Amino acid sequence: MLRKALQHGLKVIIVVNKIDRENSDPAGTYEKVLELLLELNANEEQFNAPVVYGSGREGYMVRQPGEKSSDMTPLFETILEHIPPPFAKPDAPFRMLVSNIDWSDYVGRIAIGKILSGQISTGDTVYVICNKGGNRVRCKITKVVEFAGILTSESAAGVAGNIVGLSGFEDIDIGDTIAADENAHALPFTEIDPPTIEMQFCINDGPLAGREGKYVTSRQLRDRLFREMKSNISIKVSDSDTAGIFNLKARGSMQIAILVEQMRREGFEMLVSRPMVITKVEGGKTLEPFESLWVEIPEDCLGVVMQMLANRKAQITSMHKHPLGTTIEAVAPTRGLIGLETDLMNSTSGRGVMSHLFKEYAPWAGEVLTRLTGTLVATESGESKAYALVSIQERGKLFIGAGEQVYEGMLVGESPRKEDIPVNAARAKRLTNVRSQGEGVSTQLSPPIRLSIEKAIEYIAADEFVEATPKSLRLRKRILTQTDRRKADRAGRKGETAQT
Repeated sequence: MLRKALQHGLKVIIVVNKIDRENSDPAGTYEKVLELLLELNANEEQFNAPVVYGSGREGYMVRQPGEKSSDMTPLFETILEHIPPPFAKPDAPFRMLVSNIDWSDYVGRIAIGKILSGQISTGDTVYVICNKGGNRVRCKITKVVEFAGILTSESAAGVAGNIVGLSGFEDIDIGDTIAADENAHALPFTEIDPPTIEMQFCINDGPLAGREGKYVTSRQLRDRLFREMKSNISIKVSDSDTAGIFNLKARGSMQIAILVEQMRREGFEMLVSRPMVITKVEGGKTLEPFESLWVEIPEDCLGVVMQMLANRKAQITSMHKHPLGTTIEAVAPTRGLIGLETDLMNSTSGRGVMSHLFKEYAPWAGEVLTRLTGTLVATESGESKAYALVSIQERGKLFIGAGEQVYEGMLVGESPRKEDIPVNAARAKRLTNVRSQGEGVSTQLSPPIRLSIEKAIEYIAADEFVEATPKSLRLRKRILTQTDRRKADRAGRKGETAQT
């Protein structure tokens, strides 16, 4: 995090730590700060940046360790002294660039942005200069909202330099310019990266549907997804050819995971598919999205990470060594980045850091090796038994524990072999009056693997779903019964043969 701040021109260094005010060592503490800056390749100006110290838990900041302070005043004074104020012209005509969109059931779309010049009040007439097409639409401001921390409050007017929310528009998007002058020029805007992945949101049709959620119908799911599209223009939602299934396009699996978690907390039940990249066909060639990738890893993990990137069709463009490890820059297909962060955390013991940015559409890179394991699929419905799980855990890693509800087609574990193994997690021990040697000897169950929403979405295969409810996360097959899955496999093989 500090490395990114240095790269973007760090002005003030803040050391948040618990400092012994009476027995502190100012010289020693400052030497440690200088050593850290040296390791991070800071420039001369950043070495001379002011340093403030403090405790995040006790809520105070001081200019030198050992000083007396009970509040954050030294930090605020340092910021005012060394960081220039935001660009604003209070006497010029009103202009604002829309940087975010919110939605209200009462006033519709709310345009959020920083006022660059002038001021705005409720009832003022403004002109919206569309980023796409340059059309100018006359509107009247019906509400002005100002932000204070994480809270919002309605205000009579907004002045230059403040971040406000404005309502009174029928249709407005991120990148549009709001100005008081009809002849004003549109403000420059950095284009938002296009959606690169597509997923399916479906109603929960499993045996446990409706037990934990409040909103379970396709109409409720559709209304919620289209309402999200009004406030989040980076996603696109459309109806599919099948009832109860909706296609959602977004930038990455993290964005989808956040949306699923919000809907779970609201009481929705749904099925979510694995992310699939959005491809294009130009000149008879299939194109897929590629992204620029930056990975920072320790030196001892370099070989493992390089092999991981090679399996995911990443092309290394540069590699830089520094005192804290190695920075790898690469270009990789978006398909190869799905699940990469989880594998990177596992292979580096949590010490690896990655970031990526959309670059371009390029020719299809070929097969990408991501999940190299199979699954353990339940064949019976009921309550999982410890007696059955003891033998199942010998075949792989478990996703569930004893006493949980399972059903046919549900994934109860991971198999090391790249194939699906049917298991009966609900099998109970038969009770007889015949005693045998070893009777009553307990066997310990290994703790099950609990996947987060993001990891579960990245883990599943194309023929699987994540079942998300307010209380549970389950992995399952699209087709639950084993007989129907075999029929679908045979039909798919026959179709491939006919095309060949």
